[in-house]
Amino acid sequence: MDVRGDTRVRRKGAALALLCVAQFVDVLDVNAVIVALHSIREDLGFSQAGLQWVVSAYVLFFAGFLLLSGRVADLWGRRRTFVAGLALFTAASLCCGLSVSPQMLVTSRAFQGLGAAITAPAALSIITTIFAEGSERDRAVAAWTAVAAGGGAAGLLLGGLITDSLGWEWIFFVNVPVGAAGIVLSYVLLPESRDFSASRRLDLLGAGTVTAGLVLLVLGLTRIEEAGFGSPPTLATLGFAVAFFGAFVFVERRAADPLVPLGLFRLRGLVGAALVAFALTAATAPVSVLVTLYLQNTLGYSASFAGLTGLPFSLCVIAGSVLGGRIAGRKGGRATMSLGLAVVATSALVTAGITAESGVGYVLAGAALSGLGLGCASVASTARGTSAVEEGNRGLASGFMNTSAQVGTALGLAALISLATARTAALSSATVSGAEALVAGYRFAFLVAAGVASLGMVAALYFFRQAKVPR
Repeated sequence: MDVRGDTRVRRKGAALALLCVAQFVDVLDVNAVIVALHSIREDLGFSQAGLQWVVSAYVLFFAGFLLLSGRVADLWGRRRTFVAGLALFTAASLCCGLSVSPQMLVTSRAFQGLGAAITAPAALSIITTIFAEGSERDRAVAAWTAVAAGGGAAGLLLGGLITDSLGWEWIFFVNVPVGAAGIVLSYVLLPESRDFSASRRLDLLGAGTVTAGLVLLVLGLTRIEEAGFGSPPTLATLGFAVAFFGAFVFVERRAADPLVPLGLFRLRGLVGAALVAFALTAATAPVSVLVTLYLQNTLGYSASFAGLTGLPFSLCVIAGSVLGGRIAGRKGGRATMSLGLAVVATSALVTAGITAESGVGYVLAGAALSGLGLGCASVASTARGTSAVEEGNRGLASGFMNTSAQVGTALGLAALISLATARTAALSSATVSGAEALVAGYRFAFLVAAGVASLGMVAALYFFRQAKVPR
């Protein structure tokens, strides 16, 4: 009997469980916060347009530092980086729960997103180090990915239950004991490893300039609703955003080891797949947030009920992923992405059927269609994007795709929530009731989301117009 072999297997399983729990908490927190937005707004006094920063601050810092964190893990040590990210995420979660003002919560959420950005690539790197290439590693990565999908579904349900029973603060407080236990167990279960061939040059300036540009762009979009497009504060904010993006391009052209090699933008397949990923999240994330606010603000349902209505979306994402894989095998990635985006556009149009008196049926139908379309198109876009580069650069391509999706979430939230708020404000001055004006704003945002998904479909058809159906 091979006792040592059994011990190694159990140790690997325990290490994978620890990494999966960290991933589960990261993803769970995103959806749980969406369900709690109504309560957060009432307690801390967020404006309708400013509320999206609770989500945007997290995803912007996650997107801005994701690629850099992967290199830090290879250079500094994967376990050390994982522990540092988990410690930052845990401390930021505590600060989120203790927040007494919108500014404190948004700042804490930004640090929470930074902690998640540090943790995620380090965890995946540890998995590829612990498990041998082949079926063993494939099963481990599949488990890690499945846990992320489960975290999304559980976040909606648990977020509603926790908010109703304990208060929105406990969505963040529950992370604290989990994070503390994870830090201790990391030194017991996870081996330290690093890539000695990795470049020792870190593109900190690149990560800083692109993140600053994204934050200012979202802030500028928010100020359009508050102060108008032609106001000096809005124009100044958007101007600084453009300047930071220009600085990012300047830095990347001259960096010895750039965060995002500009040559990637010459790869037609990768750019097309990234635009599809951007359009998918820009069209689906704002609808999910607005639907949750609609159910609680207008119809008066509890956070628990709002979380339950989101389950069809999460479950249909899984079903859509399976369906998308089969369609891609028969019809090719181009058709699969286009079909998925068409379904997402349809889902937004269906959701636009809501009224100030009722609309749960439209919400459920729209959520199911949105999940199917998102899952279907995501599988194809990820496959086509990563296959557009050489094998040695597929990690970079995957990070680029993930970043595009996160940016889509942030910009989509900023633009569509601002448009919904502006539409509501315009109608409120007329002879329209407050509830009807609010719902009209939501419907307008849903129509815009359908347009965004349609533009993504056009991008898929254009960038992959020479795609052939695989054998």
